[in-house]
Amino acid sequence: MRAVIQRVRRVSVSVAGKEISRIEAGFLVLVAVKVGDGEEQAHKLAEKISKLRIIVDEEEKMNLSLLDKKESVMLVSQFTLYGDTSRGNRPSFIDSARPGQARPLFEILAADLRALGLSVALGAFGEHMAIELINDGPTTIILDV
Repeated sequence: MRAVIQRVRRVSVSVAGKEISRIEAGFLVLVAVKVGDGEEQAHKLAEKISKLRIIVDEEEKMNLSLLDKKESVMLVSQFTLYGDTSRGNRPSFIDSARPGQARPLFEILAADLRALGLSVALGAFGEHMAIELINDGPTTIILDV
């Protein structure tokens, strides 16, 4: 699984012009599932996201995690994170898992984060979404598990 994590002051997700979810301070996490991924990767990614120390402390150092600050997570499925352009200019998505494999792992990731005590909002799986955010930092991290 791959995640692009952005520290945000706020983020909202809309589908067809209607807002479907919103969080204030926390992380926007764009998530892709790769062919061959399983529950182990979903559990590992949840653990890594929850403990990632990229929130600034009182000394302005990135020392705190979502668990420390009890901030929120916006999870958005984004299969295009596995786009491969090594053979040309049009991306190939052959490494991206099909929805039947990806959706259950995405849902496990969300459930694991909630079980850790985090507030989790979701994008609309498989839908065309508009995402509005105010990036904080900006701070962006890419995780592969």
